[in-house]
Amino acid sequence: MANFTTRPLGDTGLRITELALGTAPLASSFWGNTRETGISTAVAAIDAGIAWFDTAPLYGLGESEERLGAALAQRPEADVRVATKAGRTLAGDGIGEGDVVFDFSRDATLRQVEASLDRLGRDRVDVVHVHDPEDHMDQAIGECAAALAELREQGAVGAVSVGTNHASTALTFVERAPVDLVMVAGQLTLLDRSVLDELLPMCRERDVPLLAAGVFNSGVLARPVEGAWFHYAPAPPEVLDRARRMDAVCREAGIDLRTAAMRFPLRFDGVAAVVVGMAHPDEVAGNVEAWQAAIDDGVWAALDAI
Repeated sequence: MANFTTRPLGDTGLRITELALGTAPLASSFWGNTRETGISTAVAAIDAGIAWFDTAPLYGLGESEERLGAALAQRPEADVRVATKAGRTLAGDGIGEGDVVFDFSRDATLRQVEASLDRLGRDRVDVVHVHDPEDHMDQAIGECAAALAELREQGAVGAVSVGTNHASTALTFVERAPVDLVMVAGQLTLLDRSVLDELLPMCRERDVPLLAAGVFNSGVLARPVEGAWFHYAPAPPEVLDRARRMDAVCREAGIDLRTAAMRFPLRFDGVAAVVVGMAHPDEVAGNVEAWQAAIDDGVWAALDAI
């Protein structure tokens, strides 16, 4: 088991490991994972010392939550923290079926959280993120975040957050919504540092921790090969070239590019943890091993220059 550093999550009273498992890849839908492999991946993460898990109803239309819940049931003694998301209602007849629709209304939010707790097999959840609210900002803040704040007061939710791919969305939530933290994917990475412009300074000013997800930028910072993706689309040649140059720097230093990609966000004050999606127990083992490698200042300087 790795000895992961834990950090306080602002004023929430929660402590989390610096590395979190993003559970979207546990699902069959889109990812093609079997239920058995999804569950064993989450169990492997617990056994490796990861104690912070991020899921959502969207991931596999409930599959991710259910499989994470099954894994947690196999390790009932584990002291873990779980985050899920609100803002999308599953419209199918069962887990992994049907469709999902945006609904940031108060009533829908309460139903969504109740359904998530049922799939997770828990009576409370540590964090709920308002999920991708870009096209529904007023309702997401006025109803969804407000309803989550009510649940926080009742003890069903430990903390309220927003989960987004856009630093500007998170900035608006910090300014206008009752959030305890924010999570931004793909914009505090070796290739994209958008959160450093306005969001992270505002988070520091207001003591709102930031979680960095999507640190591989859709894959190019895990394997910078031809056909790799960046921001959910094929990587442009200039981006792929920069990723390959970064990979060469890391190889010369005897470390994996994944090590630098995962550890990069924690160089910045105000960042509480890094969320990394993993699909297989072997991937958990590889990322945990990569996480623990030492990185000297010279490597960071060379990567910053690129």
